[in-house]
Amino acid sequence: QVQLVESGGGLVQPGESLRLSCAASESIFSRFVMGWYRQAPGKQRELVATITTSGTTNYADSMKGRFTISRDNNKKTIYLQMNSLKPEDTAVYYCNARTFPQTWGQGTQVAASS
Repeated sequence: QVQLVESGGGLVQPGESLRLSCAASESIFSRFVMGWYRQAPGKQRELVATITTSGTTNYADSMKGRFTISRDNNKKTIYLQMNSLKPEDTAVYYCNARTFPQTWGQGTQVAASS
């Protein structure tokens, strides 16, 4: 069954903001570290940020400052707030849960372009 459902991607102008959402099943949300990865065309998938069940966050160095990961325990959803988007942020963003094996969402396209 589908366990991670992403939403919120789209096309924005450089400098604008987007918020991605990832709704998870209870069995995943309450037990595993979750996070966001992204994959730009022709590049490897890279870590954006993670969040533990207790809310501790971790960011890739290049993502610190503009991106914020958070979680809503009532909605069983994690979020990625992306501010001041740049063209180089253009990628497919994937929600991830560190189950074994890992669980991935279907991906959502984010594009920052004028």
